[in-house]
Amino acid sequence: MPEAKKDLTVMAFDYGTRRIGVAIGNTVTKAGQPIQTIAENGDDTRFRLIEALIQEWQPDQLVVGLPCHPDGVPHEMTAKAKRFGNQLHGRFHLPVDWVDERYTSAILEGNPEMRDNLDAQSAALILEQYFHEKN
Repeated sequence: MPEAKKDLTVMAFDYGTRRIGVAIGNTVTKAGQPIQTIAENGDDTRFRLIEALIQEWQPDQLVVGLPCHPDGVPHEMTAKAKRFGNQLHGRFHLPVDWVDERYTSAILEGNPEMRDNLDAQSAALILEQYFHEKN
């Protein structure tokens, strides 16, 4: 009999130099729930807030949105998001995966109800895309 897959809690990040959107979800519902936008300056402060979220939600996996140009070519933010994901892995010792986030903000910007919490909503879309890709 094959071993049953463990249900995983996954935390996703929409990384930006000014704000980081955070969402949570699990492999059962495959739905992303926006939880917070971190807008504080300084890596130490940001990582302390992320640590508190990780302690609260106890994720098994982390996902970081990977921005790139519409044609898929990396740009400056691609490297910064990769670095951020590598820092998450180094600090919290959790597996990190990346998801192409080219169109997440564009999808949300057209919806006025989503604008107030755009970064966290983007993280939720990134998470749902991750679940879709891993299905």
